[in-house]
Amino acid sequence: MSALLAALRISRGDARRARGRSALIMLMIGLPVLVITAFVVLVATADINPREGLTADIGAADARIRMTAVQGKLKQNISGKTWMSPSGSSTALTRPWTEAAVARLLEPGTRLLPVYEGSVDYMARDGRDHVSALEVDLRDPLTAGMYRLARGRTPVSAQEIAVTPEILERGARLGAPLEVTRDRKPMRVVGVVEPPHRVREAEIVGLPGTLLFDRPGTTQGTGWLADTPGPVTWAVVQRLNAAGLLAVSRAVVENPPDGDEFLSTSYDENQIAGIGLAGVMIVLEVVLLAGPAFAVGLRRRRRELALVAAQGGSPAHLRLIVLADGVVLGCGAAVIGLVLGVGLAWASTPSLLGELVGVAGPLEIPWGPVTAVALLGAASGLVAALIPAARAARQDPAAVLAGRGSAVRDRVGRPALGLLLLAAGAAATVLAVRYDVVWVYCAAVLAQLGLVALAPRLVRGAAGLAARLPLPFRLAARDASRHRGRTASAVAAVMTATAAVVAVAIANNSNFAHNRDSFQAIVPAGTMTIQAGKLDDDRWATLKATARRELPGVPLIEGAVATDTGGLAVGMVVRSAGGTVMADSYLGLPIGDERLLTLVQGRRDPVASAAFASGKAVVFHPRLIRDGRLPLILEPTEGEDPPPGEITVPAVLARAADPQQAVAVLPPAALRSAGLETRPRVLYADAASHDLTPRQELDLEWELAGVVPRTDLRVTIQHGFQNDVVPVLWLLMGAAFILVLGGTFVATGLAAADMRSDLATMAAVGAPPGTRRLVVAGQAGFIAGLGVLTGAVAGAVTGVAAAWPMTTSTYGSVMLTPAGEIPPLSSVPPTIEIPWLLLVAVVIGLPVLAALVAGAFARTRVTLTRRTG
Repeated sequence: MSALLAALRISRGDARRARGRSALIMLMIGLPVLVITAFVVLVATADINPREGLTADIGAADARIRMTAVQGKLKQNISGKTWMSPSGSSTALTRPWTEAAVARLLEPGTRLLPVYEGSVDYMARDGRDHVSALEVDLRDPLTAGMYRLARGRTPVSAQEIAVTPEILERGARLGAPLEVTRDRKPMRVVGVVEPPHRVREAEIVGLPGTLLFDRPGTTQGTGWLADTPGPVTWAVVQRLNAAGLLAVSRAVVENPPDGDEFLSTSYDENQIAGIGLAGVMIVLEVVLLAGPAFAVGLRRRRRELALVAAQGGSPAHLRLIVLADGVVLGCGAAVIGLVLGVGLAWASTPSLLGELVGVAGPLEIPWGPVTAVALLGAASGLVAALIPAARAARQDPAAVLAGRGSAVRDRVGRPALGLLLLAAGAAATVLAVRYDVVWVYCAAVLAQLGLVALAPRLVRGAAGLAARLPLPFRLAARDASRHRGRTASAVAAVMTATAAVVAVAIANNSNFAHNRDSFQAIVPAGTMTIQAGKLDDDRWATLKATARRELPGVPLIEGAVATDTGGLAVGMVVRSAGGTVMADSYLGLPIGDERLLTLVQGRRDPVASAAFASGKAVVFHPRLIRDGRLPLILEPTEGEDPPPGEITVPAVLARAADPQQAVAVLPPAALRSAGLETRPRVLYADAASHDLTPRQELDLEWELAGVVPRTDLRVTIQHGFQNDVVPVLWLLMGAAFILVLGGTFVATGLAAADMRSDLATMAAVGAPPGTRRLVVAGQAGFIAGLGVLTGAVAGAVTGVAAAWPMTTSTYGSVMLTPAGEIPPLSSVPPTIEIPWLLLVAVVIGLPVLAALVAGAFARTRVTLTRRTG
């Protein structure tokens, strides 16, 4: 213990003397701790659990009850946000619940306060806008805590509303009228309210019946706050669920039940592996960056350590002194990073979380993860000092005290260990491609550790190849090889960062290319779709008349939605030979007459039209048809689970104008023969041929929202594949520049400080400043070039392997391969698309840029010193 205390005192004194080097090491260790701590705290703060969000949801009430679109047994979690209806236990709701009927399910003496939630359009400063809306009487004591009145007062009449501060920023003014969609009559803004936790929420609040439509026969957003004589227990919630109602109970949230599988939280093993992978990569990068700084510190202290050895200190004592450096600097950096991370999260919680996710709760510090991050940072400092500590124990005190340096030798077992890890990582990668992409990255870490172990040999081999370079670069390569303990660590850090960036870039670019090439839309690009599946016949007729009035001269083609015998809307998924094909509409494949077929095909096809008129589906991919029939999986769109089954309809093959813009068109007769019903609730229009602008689309949606509930309406124009991978690649490029240049400059600065005697010798024999600059530039170019080149090769292999599971899965946004189906995983060829511009910028641009910047900022003034040996 006395030796440890003495080592800690020595390390503390050395840290004070070498403030620059100590600050650099603490920055490299403490910065990841700061960033991760701030991120963890912000995530915990943004995560509003049911208990934290209870008052904002139900105010001072005992429970909040919500209607659903079904009647019959439901199963919900304690927050009422997640629910399902077991198959066969419920049907479509035919008559909305009344307040009296709901009260009969609760304890006698219960008082219910109506609450309606939905959305409305209003005229903002920059045009029409769509925001959330709530109808509730904020004067009632049951609403206490749901909003904070910031300015003005609460609404007291049907012509008054309260708004959130976000609405004010969009042009509304307190005391001024605001035009709302409902009846186009301006409503006066009398108050500004702030919802708890929802920082940037744009919302309008009015009295019941003032904002949202009176929607007989619909259930969306209808609910009540309940003031009960006693607590609403879990048994009462289950009784409400059995009737098709959802409930959030204060008593249940504060004392949640256990033993229910639906309420339990499951942990995804892929997420756990991903978190572990991130932790390993962070520690590895920090250790590799901090290692050279400890190595240079060791060279500066070697005389001090030699004196300790000369006075009887054992190799163990020397190792302890150097390891104490890691403990002192690592612990100090971890503590500072933890404190600054928590402080940064506290200072940025309202603004940052409001801009990013729009939700911010009270500051929450998850001490378990935060402490683990701090311990990880402290451990990083200790691990970074391991190799310098081993080198300190092996140095020759006599040679050091005589002013001579000893040759640096690689350990015999390190290359063998590196080759073993590299082979194991390659084998693990081959196995991991059959599973999830996260396991590919985990296997790649094993191979990366092997490359790190091989880094000294790579440095020596690369320095041997530099024998024919000009003198300054040859000297830089020679110095890098002579101090392999310092150079190899920096090369490994650059290599690790480059491998990670290149792997993620190739995998994401390949996934983007696969999604782009296999994108499948159910209607051609430029087709406008107006969907309103839940309207009754009268409101549907009103919507059609309004749409025709707002789109004069544009032919509107009426389509249908499928329903089961209970009246529930049913979505349809095409079952192909080896998977499923998901339509890009929540109402499923197009159902309609011959005009709709012509729109989807882009021309009139007499053969397809004749088959369609006879009740056959027209399919545009040959391998979707089996034995002359099209298999369809039925998927309810209103909460029932599991799906009710599968049907097949007769089908005929045809050719679409664009195979990537059509799957199939179904005639109503084919579905009726399969036991389903259809009702017209979709309108199609060729927006491209009639030059409909985005402004006209907004105007149409505004007008339609004035006659039907916005929650029952969806107006879209098919624009084709819209994803873009360029922002991701730019982000990766920025990360590569920061990590590679940062690691290179740190190592180059340490090398330049370590080469002062060599630079002094060059100056003594007449070398000009430009030559000395070239030596420093050569150091940076050598470290960056070797690390980037090796890392790019390793990252390319990992990226190709990661792209395999990402582009051969049968789920996600991919619907069809170009051949027209999703075959089994084992037979799907992966999509590999290399981002060549990024690779060129990383492999060539980064080393050149590192050399130029290092040479430009190199210090050319040296002090001549006496050299020995």
